[in-house]
Amino acid sequence: MNLQHLRYFTVLAQFEHYTLAAKQLHITQPTLSHAIATLEQELGVSLFEKEGRNVILTKSGRQFYEDISHILVTLDTSLSKMQAVGKGAGYIDVALLRTLSHQIVPNLARNFLENNAENNIIFDFHNDSGMSRDIINGLRDKKYDLVFCSKIDKQNDITFYPFAEQDLVLIVPEDHPLAKKTSVDLNATLDYPQIWFSKRSGMRPILDQLFDSLDKRPHVQYEVEEDETIAGLVSQGFGIAVMPKISILDTIKVKIINLKNLRYRRLYYMAYLTDAYHTPAVNSFIQYVKTNCQLPNI
Repeated sequence: MNLQHLRYFTVLAQFEHYTLAAKQLHITQPTLSHAIATLEQELGVSLFEKEGRNVILTKSGRQFYEDISHILVTLDTSLSKMQAVGKGAGYIDVALLRTLSHQIVPNLARNFLENNAENNIIFDFHNDSGMSRDIINGLRDKKYDLVFCSKIDKQNDITFYPFAEQDLVLIVPEDHPLAKKTSVDLNATLDYPQIWFSKRSGMRPILDQLFDSLDKRPHVQYEVEEDETIAGLVSQGFGIAVMPKISILDTIKVKIINLKNLRYRRLYYMAYLTDAYHTPAVNSFIQYVKTNCQLPNI
């Protein structure tokens, strides 16, 4: 069935006059008559009947007009949305680690929107479980357009771009023996129970490398998945922890101690499916991050 014929039908239904409808459509009256006759033949019903010099909708025609009008409005709305997306508008679905949701990624998104105010771009933010591996799985399932997380090795279908970094520090309870120190060597932490990131965390490989370099391991009292939980446990005296210097540390009762001679840092990555189609808005944001978040010595 010809979509153009359906549009012709709705205009004729509004005017109920072939000459006026043809003029509105910028076509000849015979062209309009042929289109309506073809449509009626395909449907097997008459849509119009004569009334003097004009035409009026039949009962079937009125019902068809109501249905087709709604369908065409929906179709036109969808076409307009897709055309807007093609010009740079639309939604960007982003998943991110909770520690990145406090400031880093929201700032990036806000600055991007301010630089693209002419486009109607809307971000949808998701935390999922808060774990990098789960976030990556969501990306692969195409729940998200791009994600901000730790790097997961052996993900050949995903591009990881380092966009932010945090120094690693030692945090201890305020009444801990090390609390009077402003900096310590990593060896100084070995005598105290520690709270580590779990094996599902993107921080765990960094901790493993750190202590493998000492050829010693501390007593691990707890293994926890998220930064905020580790910081909370330390503040309540459950142990000490090596972790990224996140902003929440300034708001809870822990002492932040620098680690001497530490060459490790935590890197955060923007990740996206390498070969997947990305809308112009998503591509624009990817390029914005790459342009404005270039890390030295990576």
